[in-house]
Formats: sequence, structure tokens, C-alpha cells
Amino acid sequence: MHFFKWLYPGMKFKRWLSLFAAGVLLTSIGLTIVFNYKYIDGFEDFIFKIAYSIIGSYNYTVINIVGFFISAIGILIMLVAMRMTIRSIITVLLPDNSDKLVDLIYEKRKLDKGPAITVIGGGTGLSVLLRGLKEATNNVTAVVTVADDGGSSGRLRHEFNIIPPGDLRNCLVALADTEPLMEKLFQYRFEGDSELAGHSFGNLFIAAMTQVTGDVEKALMESSKVLAVRGRVFPASTAKIKLNATMTDGTIVEGESQIPLAHKQIKRVHISPNKVEPVASSINAIKDANVIILGPGSLYTSIMPNFLVDKVADTVKKSKAIKIYICNVMTQPGETDKYTVSMHVKAILEHAGVGSVDYVLVNDKPISKPLQDFYAKKGQYPVIIDEDAIHDLGVGFVKADLINETNVIHHDSEKLAHNIMQMAYGLKTDSKRKKRKFD
Repeated sequence: MHFFKWLYPGMKFKRWLSLFAAGVLLTSIGLTIVFNYKYIDGFEDFIFKIAYSIIGSYNYTVINIVGFFISAIGILIMLVAMRMTIRSIITVLLPDNSDKLVDLIYEKRKLDKGPAITVIGGGTGLSVLLRGLKEATNNVTAVVTVADDGGSSGRLRHEFNIIPPGDLRNCLVALADTEPLMEKLFQYRFEGDSELAGHSFGNLFIAAMTQVTGDVEKALMESSKVLAVRGRVFPASTAKIKLNATMTDGTIVEGESQIPLAHKQIKRVHISPNKVEPVASSINAIKDANVIILGPGSLYTSIMPNFLVDKVADTVKKSKAIKIYICNVMTQPGETDKYTVSMHVKAILEHAGVGSVDYVLVNDKPISKPLQDFYAKKGQYPVIIDEDAIHDLGVGFVKADLINETNVIHHDSEKLAHNIMQMAYGLKTDSKRKKRKFD
């Protein structure tokens, strides 16, 4: 029965119902003392007479049954009264969802008990993961790169001297628990030939909120209220950083958006200025996490910039949380051409240090030949799982079906969240890494 969900464990309702019942009992006793207990005796005599007239004798069992029956009626009246009281309040606050109140509370209580997960990265891959995780736990924090210098984010960054809002916007929308229209509004991109062309409303909103509040963290907090965000979103730093890459041929490419366009093999990425302060909330989220997730997303331009911010890499390495890297399904032209899974992991270890990755989560669902041919024309190929090489890095790995294969290949948010939660509850960090595969 729908109503009995109020009595489910963790709802924090039974304790107040018991307290209400105790209050009713004490009130009854008090009134009995005030008005003289003889009235109770009179009622009891009345019950005895009725019982005698029916069965022809004084039967205490019948009296007890009557007593329990009256108590049951009293409890039922209490429950109905409480339900109607709550309903009368909620119909004002949530007129369209009053019937779903118990489901909303139950879901929130359950999600509040989920593990604390901190996700580090950027780009569309991060928002895909967050969409799935918000259905498994409310304790999700996204630590987002601020190295983006292209598109609407890049323009706002230069015009208003703020950190790029694009990835932050995507994360807020991914974690939002709001009406679809609001999500469409935040993702809406202006068209035409005006100065607004190419800007998304969400980027402009965050930029305006930053100007109004004078602080990007406050701006994100206020934006989170508008979108009813489950979880938190923080930038890795509030500094205006520039991402550069040193290639294997010794050349240096400046700017996050220009690195893939060079079509050269990346040796290492670095930021300018080379020392920037992190956002304290981001560091605390990493410290408090039960699970730390890296990616999915562009290896060098979405994940790595976070580790180049002061204290981030050290905090991750010192954490006792399970550290999981979600490897990309396909290689990325100009960034990870011909990369295997172990090469992705090795790059992270070289930038962040040993201890930054415990396990790598990889897709093992076969990709159809037509789709492989389609992506080959774009210079993208499935990332090869080289198990022995991964093992040699001292990192464990989990293979699972992670993709949603339609017209394009990308991670499936529900499958990702399912496997992450399995790993969160089923794995522990230790010195001996083991291969695991979940069905």
C-alpha cells in the first residue's frame, strides 16, 4: 500500500509518529486525572454490560478485544490526521506533486545514504556520467577543468575575465532535478549573426551571476538552486589558466582548443601560469570522497588540466578513496591517436603520479563493423585493452558493457553509474590488483 511507505526504514517518520502517539497517551492520562477516573470506570462497565448481554457471561477476552479494537481506531485516526495535515501543507508548496511526496522523500533519504563520489574532468563525457550518478547517490561532486578557451566559453572568458563557464554549465544541467524546459533553456544556443550568436543561455546566466555575486562559487551555488541540482559543482581553480602542450618533436602548442588541431603526438601538457591555487571546496571534496573518478573525457584537455592545479594531484594520491579512471571508448584524433588503455593510464600516472589511479573501467562490448568504418573515416578507432600492460602499471581493471551504440558511440550514463556503484561497494584499494569482470 502506497501509504505504508511512510513507515519504511530511513524515512524518519516513525519516530515522530511514536512521539505523537506518546503525546496523545499522556494527554489522555492527564485529562482522565482532571476529569476523574470514574468516567473511565463507567465506560468499562458499559462495555461489560454489552458483552454480558451478547454472550451471557463476563468474558475478559472480549473486553481485551474491544480494547485493542478501540486502540486500532485511535491509531488509524492519528495516521489519517497526520496524513491530512501533511497533505494540506504540501498541496500549497507542491500543488502538482503532493501525491508523490512520499516517493520524493523516500528517494531522497535513500540517495542521501549513497557513497560520496567526486568526479574530476570536463567536457561532455563528464556530464554523461553525472546524469547516471545522480540517480544512485546525492553525494556527488564534480571538480571541473577551467582550461577551455574555445567557443562561447572562450569568448566570455576573454570579454568578462572569468573562468570558462561551458563545462560548469553542462555539469549543472546534468545534475539538475528540474523541468525539461529549464534544461532546454540553459542549453539553448543563440543563432543568427548578432553578437549573441553562438552563446548558450546557460553560459550567459553563469557569467551574469558571477558578475552579480562577485564570486564564481557563489554563482554556481545560486545557479544550483535555480536548477534544483543534486550534488555540487566546483571549478578546479578560479585562476585564468592557459593550457599548453609539449609535443614529442619538441614543439609547443598554446591553447586548449589548438592542441588537437596540431595533429602531433603529445608528450606532456602544462598550464600557464604554472602555479595556481585550487578552490578549497574542490580539495575538500576530494579529501571527503569514498570514490574518486577520473573522466570520461578528453585525456589531455579535459582530465589532465585538473591535476596541474596546485594540490589536486597530491590530494588525490593521498586519498584512501577508490580511484577509478573511465577510459574512452574511441581514440581522439590529434590527442590519443593509436593509444591503448595502458597508454591512457600511463599518461595520467606521468602527470599526476603513482597512486592517482587504482582501477581503470573499460568497455568490452564489441562495436559493429559499420560503425567502426564510419568512425575510421574521422580517424577514430576503438581503444585496445592491453591487459598485460595495464597489469604492469600496478593498476587493476574492470571490463563491462558501457556504451549505447546507436548512430554514434558514447558511454551510456545508466551503465556507467551501475558499474561505478558496483565497484564502489565491491572493491577495496590494496597493493594487490586483480582483474575483475562484472556481468
